[in-house]
Amino acid sequence: MNETLELMKQSGAFLEGHFLLSSGLHSGGYCQCAKLLRYPDKAAKALAPVVEQIKDLGVTKICGPAMGGIIVSYELARQLNVESIFSERQDGQMTLRRGFEANPGDVILIAEDVVTTGKSTMETVRALEALGASVIGVACVVDRRSSDCALTLPVYAAVRLEIESYEADSCPLCKDGSKPYKPGSRV
Repeated sequence: MNETLELMKQSGAFLEGHFLLSSGLHSGGYCQCAKLLRYPDKAAKALAPVVEQIKDLGVTKICGPAMGGIIVSYELARQLNVESIFSERQDGQMTLRRGFEANPGDVILIAEDVVTTGKSTMETVRALEALGASVIGVACVVDRRSSDCALTLPVYAAVRLEIESYEADSCPLCKDGSKPYKPGSRV
């Protein structure tokens, strides 16, 4: 078994059951990476394989979209000895605040906890590119990209998981009588 997945299970970050996702889809599995990332030693181990994949890309900054990408950005930047910044929503748009900058010449990698649809990631990419930075890829703990993923960049992941998602009206878990639970931060 993949070491990152084992660390996720040990820390309660990989859940199995019946979940209502932020997208409105239902799923039998859920990744709550915050439970893994609360342990600095586990975060360092889980992200070490990603660092090996990205260490020669010439990255000057790592940018994590708030909330899920902030700790991932910090840990990757710490291991690479580069700057960590994060984007956050202001007036419904991802932007840099708090004095963070992205400039022409910056080579930036986006950091996420879990990549599923890629929508918030691509919002951050557009914000950084509008400032003149070059965004070259996405690093994450878990790559569980869906078929409708909006990403157009390379993805560097610690683990790739195939977790099936269902429309509510065709969810086999609902048909079996269970009710979905809404995990995560967007409740």
